[in-house]
This record gives sequence, structure tokens and C-alpha cells, in this order.
Amino acid sequence: MAKILVATLASKADASVFEVPFETQADLCWYELPYHQQADGDTEWCFVNYEADATFRIFRVKYASQADLKTFKVKYRAQAGWRNAGHKLRGQIG
Repeated sequence: MAKILVATLASKADASVFEVPFETQADLCWYELPYHQQADGDTEWCFVNYEADATFRIFRVKYASQADLKTFKVKYRAQAGWRNAGHKLRGQIG
């Protein structure tokens, strides 16, 4: 399960993330869940407020060239998944 904390400093994050405008540009399409008990794997995210609760920390960047991971938020759970199967972060988020 991916419990995500949005870090305030890049040095405290596991990866820098850029949210792309189109699904075809993304490395990972993710779906947001309200409760962390429902989240499973890299593609289903639940945002947490405390570092102790997080399984992965991200830092949002302004430009795609600065990002380790390009993401896109999808509307439906079935749409979530990796678009770049060989990405170095695959299996490390959840």
C-alpha cells in the first residue's frame, strides 16, 4: 500500500514528482483512496500527514526535467498503473 507524504524539502523526499497534464506523458498513473487500508501497490495512493505513517515521500517539482517520476491522477481505480514498465521506482512506492 502506498501511503504518500508530500515533503516540504527535496532532501527529505524519496523521489521528486511532476504531475503531467496528459496520461500518455506519465510514467505512473495513480488513483487516490481516502483510507490507507484500501490502498494496494504502487498505483493506489493515500496521502498522510505524518512522516511516521508514510511508506514513500515525494517532493513536487515545477518542471518535468527535474522529476524522477512523472505522474497522472486518474478518475477510476481500473485506470491506474505503470505506463513505463521499466521505471527504476517500480515496486518501491507501495
